[in-house]
Amino acid sequence: MRDIHHFIGGQTLAGASGRFGDVMDPNTGQVQARVQLATIDEVDRAVQSAQAAFEGWASTNPQRRARVMFEFKRVVEARMDELAHLLSSEHGKVIADSKGDLQRGLEVIEFACGIPHALKGEYTQGAGPGIDVYSMRQPLGVVAGITPFNFPGMIPMWMFGVAIAVGNTFVLKPSERDPSVPVRLAELMLEAGVPEGVLNVVHGDKVAVDALLTHPQVHAVSFVGSSDIAHYVYRLGAEHGKRVQAMGGAKNHGIVLPDADMDQVIRDLTGAAYGSAGERCMALPVVVPVGQKTADDLRERLVEEIPSLKVGVSTDADAHYGPVVTAAHKARVEGWIARGVEEGAELIVDGRGFSLQGHEQGFFIGPSLFDQVKPTMESYREEIFGPVLQIVRAESFEAALALPSQHQYGNGVAIFTRSGSAARDFAARVNVGMVGINVPIPVPVAYHTFGGWKRSAFGDINQHGMEGVRFWTKTKTVTARWPDSALEHADSSFVIPTMR
Repeated sequence: MRDIHHFIGGQTLAGASGRFGDVMDPNTGQVQARVQLATIDEVDRAVQSAQAAFEGWASTNPQRRARVMFEFKRVVEARMDELAHLLSSEHGKVIADSKGDLQRGLEVIEFACGIPHALKGEYTQGAGPGIDVYSMRQPLGVVAGITPFNFPGMIPMWMFGVAIAVGNTFVLKPSERDPSVPVRLAELMLEAGVPEGVLNVVHGDKVAVDALLTHPQVHAVSFVGSSDIAHYVYRLGAEHGKRVQAMGGAKNHGIVLPDADMDQVIRDLTGAAYGSAGERCMALPVVVPVGQKTADDLRERLVEEIPSLKVGVSTDADAHYGPVVTAAHKARVEGWIARGVEEGAELIVDGRGFSLQGHEQGFFIGPSLFDQVKPTMESYREEIFGPVLQIVRAESFEAALALPSQHQYGNGVAIFTRSGSAARDFAARVNVGMVGINVPIPVPVAYHTFGGWKRSAFGDINQHGMEGVRFWTKTKTVTARWPDSALEHADSSFVIPTMR
């Protein structure tokens, strides 16, 4: 049995808690490794390692930090196949999807390579008589990231790439379900040139999470996970004086107007709804056709298309998606399918009971399709996070616009149309944080920012891009006066200075 250890101070550290979590192979349903779960003392050890490295790293000039990011990008790209296979072996997504996971993370690393420019402050000369005002961005200190199972490569890089580039040191607590890739990334960051202690990885459960959220030397925490846990992380972190961004769940909608290119819609929907077995916070699990003719056509086309989807093991190059991550998650998704039937939705395609020959114990679920789903149904209101697509019919553009706008989640939404005016109106009015126009999964490029609204995100600042730079730094503003006897007055020190 392989043990997965913590990575602290540039070294592998065997934990002392005696507690372990099972790391499964979702393709076979078998335990392939066990991961050590940290104690409070082990979390503190990681924080102290980061604290010891902070002063030296923060004083390293931005250009040298950027060079480390360039080298990290190079070494990750050189090991892309190794990392993708490792990721797929623990998560279950197909190899191509794992490479996409890593590549989207590397795009944020590419943004971090330009950190000298992003860190430049503002300057005003002559704000008053002999007075200049300027600002500088400085790192916070030790910061932390708590990441989910569904993107074990991308989301850690979203967090630590920018945080480390601006001069912080980092403690990462990845998901205990697929922890090997985050450890490998930390090893590669060390190989790329960061000093020991700049990037640490501790594995764990609620004990480790709470230890990070309450540790007095951790100054900021970034989180991605379910909305209930995101709210908990945001509240507990804020209570302990930390800057927190906590990204939660999603129920993204795809609005299909009557003038949409239906061939494109079907291709995009099947990929966005069923790709990665639906285990994406930016998946598209709800489609909203406008008008009966559009809905009937969409339904007929989906029923024809879904049987062509191939579910297979992660290493099958022809598979469209692989297993879900654990047996418990498979049971949860199948429970939501049963709940939809109980609520009166029409189950057109049932993915339960799917079995892959030779991998009968794997955590596979076939694609499922519902029609006649109503906004009052619990299976519509909550996130399923599996290969399940729900059709919610709308009679008008306004009714379709209201569905994502009124939903408790506000992560992403897409509209399919040939009408520029309809798309522009929709994008301006919909109450959702990220919008795609004929783009089914509107994840912004790395130099923009990622973040939802409502119960999809807690906190005021988004992930990566310039929002990420702002989150991981604090602004210091300096007002400087260079005395000139002709401009000085004897009583000037006794009044609030003005810029006259």
